[in-house]
Amino acid sequence: MVRDKLPNLLRLTLSSLIVIIVRAREIVNNLAKQRCMSTDDFNWISNLRYYFDKKSETVKVSMVMSELTYANEFLGNTGRLVITPLTERCYRTLMSALTLNLGGAPEGPAGTGKTETTKDLAKAVAVYCRTFNCGEGLNAKFMSRFFKGLASGGSWSCFDEFNRIEL
Repeated sequence: MVRDKLPNLLRLTLSSLIVIIVRAREIVNNLAKQRCMSTDDFNWISNLRYYFDKKSETVKVSMVMSELTYANEFLGNTGRLVITPLTERCYRTLMSALTLNLGGAPEGPAGTGKTETTKDLAKAVAVYCRTFNCGEGLNAKFMSRFFKGLASGGSWSCFDEFNRIEL
């Protein structure tokens, strides 16, 4: 089906599904190799998992000891990142920070996927994530309005070039 000529929307849907299914297959193979026999095993809990909570009738997204409520935000039909072990390590760190009501501040060289990884985790928990390029012209009034908008919508934001903001 992938080799055929497909409409763009269907091709995008298929490519996203393939990424998710291939990663799920890798996870199952690794769990079998590592002889994971318990739901308390770190090899199991270190993966992003979804559970339906019957009491609150919500979906919970879990990873290690972190748990977030699935936000049910419709994000459209977009592509997915290829999920690598490094991506999952970033997810674990960000999920832990969010569970503690903190934010994340991925650090590293330009072009290494910090923003895309954060946006992909937001997509996995169905939260709208806005990328914002910080510039020299920003002031406190503008930033306060931006934060009000994020907070009122329950959205996340990635601030690129945050170091450009004047103190």
